Amino acid sequence: MPGQQHEVNFRFLAQPTDVNFGGKVHGGMVMKWIDQAGYACAVAWSGAYCVTASISGIQFVAPILIGDLVTVKARLIYTGRSSMHMAVDVLAQDLRKGEQRLATSCVMVFVALDSPDGKPTPVPAWEPHNDAELRLQEQARRLLELSKEMEQLVDARADTLT
Repeated sequence: MPGQQHEVNFRFLAQPTDVNFGGKVHGGMVMKWIDQAGYACAVAWSGAYCVTASISGIQFVAPILIGDLVTVKARLIYTGRSSMHMAVDVLAQDLRKGEQRLATSCVMVFVALDSPDGKPTPVPAWEPHNDAELRLQEQARRLLELSKEMEQLVDARADTLT
């Protein structure tokens, strides 16, 4: 039911097929996991097909190793008319030691569509329920403003290339 589930957690073990030549999970695989969890959260909230519009501030903080228990947490932090901003954290845990660490973090924006090649469709409004959620919502608003500034810079640069 749309407007009910605002958080999704994926948990799995990092596999040998996920790593790069250095023996650590490569960034492209982590980005795939982030996109999947964000998409699941966006669809769960909106009840509609969604597309990724942007990923902001992705930070690779610590490596993920083969055998680590990976948790990808996506949570809604802001809604526009048809957009949903998600905070996504990737945590890695060495099961032998029991130590969990933040591996990657970012904010994603998804847009709900009325069909796979359709137009943006409204999403239920989300309201924060505590101070932590209120701070995350404010961060999403600041990122939105920065994103608009970046768009203007890219457009200005594109004009000089043509």
